[in-house]
Amino acid sequence: MTTAVSVEAEVLAALATVLDPELDQPVTELGFVRSVTIDDAGVEVHLRLPTSFCAPNFAFLMVSDAHDALAAVPGLGRIRVFLDDHHDSDKINSGMAAGAGYVGTFGAEAQDSLDELRRTFQRKAHLAAVERCCRSVLAGGAWTLEELPLLELFDLPEGPLKSALLRRREAVGLPTTSHSRVLVDHDGTAVAKADSALWLRLAAATRVSIEGNAHFCRGLLATRYGDADADPVITNTRSRS
Repeated sequence: MTTAVSVEAEVLAALATVLDPELDQPVTELGFVRSVTIDDAGVEVHLRLPTSFCAPNFAFLMVSDAHDALAAVPGLGRIRVFLDDHHDSDKINSGMAAGAGYVGTFGAEAQDSLDELRRTFQRKAHLAAVERCCRSVLAGGAWTLEELPLLELFDLPEGPLKSALLRRREAVGLPTTSHSRVLVDHDGTAVAKADSALWLRLAAATRVSIEGNAHFCRGLLATRYGDADADPVITNTRSRS
């Protein structure tokens, strides 16, 4: 028997896999999940964003990813995901309801595919994850900047930084075997020793940009709604059997 608590937990766990493509953080941690309603028909989720003018492609990507994540959970029933308070909410919600996809929803406005957008931000997230791991091992004193091109996944201490890097490598299609080099580009080509310092500076700039944008968006969300740190409102009226 599936209990009400386990259904709620499954829904939230599924939504936690949905990332803001630019901020590389789960929508659940960012406060973007406004409400979840569970009933005998299925699940309805409302998302919100820091401003009404957040990029429509980002917005559509998050709504679409949330729908797909929930659809992968067995037994939830009908899945509906809505975007609230955005200048393109009506267009996005109508497109999602019709299953029109991004191009079908935005037509000529859809300049690039969502797949390419996703790849762009996955690569940025990978770059930032590499920089965090390298910065950590340099701070530990066991490795020098000149030795970093030889650093392998095996050499990284177990923990959240390594786990995050492994997830990012999987996302961009890089190997996660123990003896894979850490300092590689998005195609898996090792960074040359002569280029490692410059490469890390560029990676650090990417990381700072991601973290700064995340902090900025949290502030905007808190200003807009006042409850950015609150958990989503969850209503469950599903009959138990």
